[in-house]
Amino acid sequence: MASSALARISNLQRHFDPTESNNNKGGSDGFFGDLIKISPEVYEALLRGDAVVALESTIISHGMPYPLNLETAKDVEAIVRTNGAVPATIAILDGIPCVGLSMEELGRLAILGKRVQKTARRDIALVVATRGNGATTVSATMFFASMVGIPVFVTGGIGGVHRHGEHTMDISSDLTELGRTPVAVVSAGVKSILDIPRTLEYLETQGVCVAAYKTNEFPAFFTETSGCKVPCRVDSPEDCARLIDANMKLKLNTGVLFAVPIPKEHSASGSMIESAIQRALKEARDKNITGNAETPFLLSKVNELTGGASLAANIALVKNNALVGTRIAVALAQLRKSCNKGMTSLLMCDNN
Repeated sequence: MASSALARISNLQRHFDPTESNNNKGGSDGFFGDLIKISPEVYEALLRGDAVVALESTIISHGMPYPLNLETAKDVEAIVRTNGAVPATIAILDGIPCVGLSMEELGRLAILGKRVQKTARRDIALVVATRGNGATTVSATMFFASMVGIPVFVTGGIGGVHRHGEHTMDISSDLTELGRTPVAVVSAGVKSILDIPRTLEYLETQGVCVAAYKTNEFPAFFTETSGCKVPCRVDSPEDCARLIDANMKLKLNTGVLFAVPIPKEHSASGSMIESAIQRALKEARDKNITGNAETPFLLSKVNELTGGASLAANIALVKNNALVGTRIAVALAQLRKSCNKGMTSLLMCDNN
C-alpha cells in the first residue's frame, strides 16, 4: 500500500504545478517543457487512490452550441461527482495542458467554441509550442490521462475508420491511441457516421479489447445495435474493473474500449437519424469536406436534418456514459484499495 502511494506521489509531483518545477530557470511565463497542470481536487484524489474520471473537451468546443455545451459539461461533471468520483476535464489553455478545469475555464472553452483548436495527439506539441488553446479529442485526452495515472475516460463516441476509408485511408488517431495507451474508454461505441465493421477490425489489429456493456452487440452511437458482435461482454462495473486491472497488471500497454448502448428511450429515432446520416455523407462528399473537419460537419448536418433529435440523443448518451464510467472508476478504485490492504496484511504476517 505504501509503495503504491509513493509511486502515485512520485508521478504526480512531476506534473502538479509547472510554476513550482525545478525546470524553471528564471522564466516567468509559466511555460515549462512537458509539465502539465493538475487541479488541486484531481491531484488530491489521485494521491488518495480515489476514483477520477477523465473527460474530453472537444465535445464542449466543437460538439454543440453555446450555452448548451456549457450546461452539458456542467451536468456531466455533476453526474461524476454525485456518483462518487472526481471529474477531470482535460484541455490545453494558453499552451499549458490542464487536467481538471475550473468552472471559469469550462466557461471560457464553451464561449470560444470552434475558435479553440481541435487537438488530437499529433497537434499537442504545436498547441503547446504556440501557447494556444486546444480542445482535446479522444486520443489527446487518453494521452494526458495516462501521463498522470487516470485509468478511466468517458466520452460520447470514439472516432474510427471513415466510410470509404479503404480508398481514403482516413482512420482516426483514436484507434491507434487505444492500441498504445493503457486507458479504459467508456463510449457509446463508434459514431454511426463511420464504418463500424472496419473500425472493429482495425481495433483487433491494434490488440484492443472491445467489451460491450450488458449486451452481445456493438452499439452504433445513436442506436443500440450495429449488427456487429463483440468478442467480450461485461455485465457490471465490477466486471469492467477486473478487466482493467488485469490489463494493467499484465502490462499489455493497450486501452480497453467499453461500448455502452444508448438508453432505450433515446434510441427510437435511430432509423430517422441513420437516413439523415446518409444524406449528410453525400453532402460532405459533394463539398469535398474531409479530415478532422468531416465529423463536426456531419454531426451538425445530421442535427439540422433531424430537427435537433440527434443532438438530444447525443447529450443523453454522454450523460449515460458518465454514469456508467463513474461506476466503473469507483469499482476499480475499490478493487485496487482492497488489493493494497491485502498486500499490507500479508507483509505484516511475514514480518511477524
